[in-house]
Amino acid sequence: MSAKSAGLGFDDFHHWSASAGNYANENECRTVWKSFSENGGVTPATLFGMAFAQGWQDPAKSSTKGKPISKPAPSPQKPLKPSASPIAAEIWGRCIPADVSDAYICTKKGTPAGLRLYPASAPALAIRGQNVAGYLAVPCWSGADLQTIQFIPPAGGDKLNLPGASFGSGFFTVGEITDRVYIVEGVGQAWACHAATGAAAVCCFGAGRMPTVATALREKYPDARLVIVPDKGKEIQAADIAAAVAGSWVALPADKPQNYDCNDFAAEHGTDALAALLERPQAPPMRYNLLTDGDLAKLPPMQWRIKGVLPAEGLAAAFGASGSGKSFLVLDMLQSLAAGADWFGHRVTPCPVIYCALEGEGGIAGRVNAYRIRHGSTSEHIRYLVQPFSLLDGGDIHDLAQAIKASGNGAGVVVLDTLNRAAPGADENDSKSMGQIIAAAKQLQTLVGGLVLLVHHTGKDASKGLRGHSSLHAALDAAIEVRRDGDNREWLIAKSKDGEDGATHPFKLDVVELGNDQDGEPITSCVVRPVEAMDASIRRALPPKSGNQRTVWDALGEIFRKAGGAKPEGAPDTLPQGRPCVTLEDAIDKTRARLVCDPKRQTERTQAAIRGLVERGLLQHEAGFLWCK
Repeated sequence: MSAKSAGLGFDDFHHWSASAGNYANENECRTVWKSFSENGGVTPATLFGMAFAQGWQDPAKSSTKGKPISKPAPSPQKPLKPSASPIAAEIWGRCIPADVSDAYICTKKGTPAGLRLYPASAPALAIRGQNVAGYLAVPCWSGADLQTIQFIPPAGGDKLNLPGASFGSGFFTVGEITDRVYIVEGVGQAWACHAATGAAAVCCFGAGRMPTVATALREKYPDARLVIVPDKGKEIQAADIAAAVAGSWVALPADKPQNYDCNDFAAEHGTDALAALLERPQAPPMRYNLLTDGDLAKLPPMQWRIKGVLPAEGLAAAFGASGSGKSFLVLDMLQSLAAGADWFGHRVTPCPVIYCALEGEGGIAGRVNAYRIRHGSTSEHIRYLVQPFSLLDGGDIHDLAQAIKASGNGAGVVVLDTLNRAAPGADENDSKSMGQIIAAAKQLQTLVGGLVLLVHHTGKDASKGLRGHSSLHAALDAAIEVRRDGDNREWLIAKSKDGEDGATHPFKLDVVELGNDQDGEPITSCVVRPVEAMDASIRRALPPKSGNQRTVWDALGEIFRKAGGAKPEGAPDTLPQGRPCVTLEDAIDKTRARLVCDPKRQTERTQAAIRGLVERGLLQHEAGFLWCK
């Protein structure tokens, strides 16, 4: 009506009407258009008045012909409550009370409570070209205010809404609202739900109004149990509405056609069957899950990548002063992670590893080669990145995560060495910049899963730990500190949310020759040698004070040192990683000459001495191999 009053033509009206759910055809649309009186009292101003009542503001009034007026952003406010419609009130006053003889009430097995009929004796009222005389009038109430009226023909069919009035946040209630409310599209469904359960059921006057009505009900009845009952085909929308108002929803049988509703279900299966269906609503998953003591006891234990050192998921760091050997230590740790071998006596759960060598990338190949020479092999489950990467570039994070998942290496460990190179230009001492770095690292962890490990430096005062703002340390799930005093190095657990911290693990960096350069000069790199794996194990033992056993023991110490931590071919799997090991035959051959006895008896006496050391618990002998316990 407003469109016609404003001068729009039928083509405009027809194009707009064709998108409506109740559109039938062009002829019917043209009939409705012809029924609109250009002087019927409904003008464009009517629409603007309704919009203002809903809280709309005219954007044209927020600026002048010059520059826009600068105003502080208004605080969010609830839409203005629409006032009662004088048109609806006047029409409602013409209606007479409905009774059980109404054809639509009889068909739907409903009740006339709260409803009226538009009598034929009243002034003619045409909506969309249809005279509503004899139609059932269903009021839409917002509290005590009548918002609008819906008219339903006796034989069913298209429902007609009173023009010039707004539904607002109103609804029609069947029954009395107490602790439970069923929210449905139409009055027929409301009757069915109330008859089946005895609980109140609310008619929203269309699926599109369900969110508004559900929100209004939640505000007015904060403790009520709200159950959304959609027509077939609208389950997804119902689940979303239920989640928004902390309610639940009911799904009709999957084999039913679109728009099949709970009234149809009651007619087909009976009221008791509908009651049983409505008693089994589905609740959307809650964002927060509140646990009892018993629930906590059932939770799985802490999951570790390196037991007591690195968790399986989260954000961690390995840090130390420049030259402390932290990158060599991290590479050694990653090889153990990829291979599933114990690391410094800590049990390891194997996983895929991504090592982003962003600092000193030119030397990473030498470090890996040195590890291979010393240990005989490297793991195939490590992937290396030597290209530039920035945590401050969302595109870099997305692309790296995509590459990791495409290679099948997600949910493992991703190492960024170093943090400084992974966040170029960032001010590590600034809380805001560090917050952005932490958020970016956590975003990468969320995308790929598993653990993200940052290799970082200490500040000028190494005793103060990680360089930069303290928020980094607070955000970590675990931290490893690497220290150096001359040639002596050690690492310790500086932070562990669910493990013990403070224990130190000494290690050394052994130089490994990789070959010669073009000038004939040796090319070298280093590998980590756990001190506890060799020297400390020998010191912990209580060797014999004299005799052949003491002589052989001292000689074996030198032999084990020269053997290094590489696992000999054929050695048993029980050999701890990095533990020096030799064959029994070599041990006898290289120590027997130390014994002062008849040369013909040296081999026999050496064998006896080694057996004695094994019996003392100083040596382990398995499958022809010998190592310190």
